Amino acid sequence: MTGGPTVSIVVPAYNEERTIRACVVAAVEQTVPAHEIIVVDNKSTDSTVAMLKALQIEFPDAPIVILHQNEKQGITPTRNLGFDHATGDIIGRIDSDSILEPDWVEQVTAIFLDPIVDAATGPMIYYDMPLRRFGARADDNMRRALLKLTREYHFVFGSNMAIRATAWRDVRDSTCADEKDEMHEDVDLGIHLFELGHKIAYGSKMVAGMSARRLEAPPKQYLNYILRWERTYDHHKIFNPALRAPMVVFSAIYPVLREVRKQHLRRVTKDGGVGPSAWAG
Repeated sequence: MTGGPTVSIVVPAYNEERTIRACVVAAVEQTVPAHEIIVVDNKSTDSTVAMLKALQIEFPDAPIVILHQNEKQGITPTRNLGFDHATGDIIGRIDSDSILEPDWVEQVTAIFLDPIVDAATGPMIYYDMPLRRFGARADDNMRRALLKLTREYHFVFGSNMAIRATAWRDVRDSTCADEKDEMHEDVDLGIHLFELGHKIAYGSKMVAGMSARRLEAPPKQYLNYILRWERTYDHHKIFNPALRAPMVVFSAIYPVLREVRKQHLRRVTKDGGVGPSAWAG
């Protein structure tokens, strides 16, 4: 596909030496090249930055850009710096443990050929869980159901989303700083997009992989993560019960999936698999 909008990819990163290589390599090896791949380091103390510099040498023709956000610790200001520096027509946003499908940029480009679409999101493949492709279909079905249930407010999932640069400039100053780090910054972004009349699309073919490592968190920590939905909607004084659906879903599946992941990790470790590259496929 040629002649479509250009796509920048922004990756906020903090101490991600275990996952950042696989993340960036997948962003480089796209069927349609990204306009730029911007990794924003947020005060990492491990080898994240060294690995990024090594990737720039390994892929000299790839538009890998390293930025540093050292003023504040947190994903929101780190994301914002990357978005503000992006020069593509579309700004993709993934996490530092995301592994894009090879046609991700191509699928994003196709979605944004529709001029009324201002943001888009898609399903996930949990690459460090068993039955990955089956899980991807289940994830797609779940997210479709959530979008139908919530009707008005559509989500953009931070691990796999894109926003038109003009829409970002429109909502930039209204998004919440969340200095206490209590909310879901992607949910907050979706709320502001909706309130300013921007259309959010969902694309089943816009697929990214992500780690299920959050399932390793102890119950109290995981619950705090789940409650970010509640705190985000409370902050915005939105009391639609349907919007709490993700809290119910993710809370309900946590015990089962945590045990599945635990058993899977034991098997993979025994077989010698390490890191995201061991999960790909």
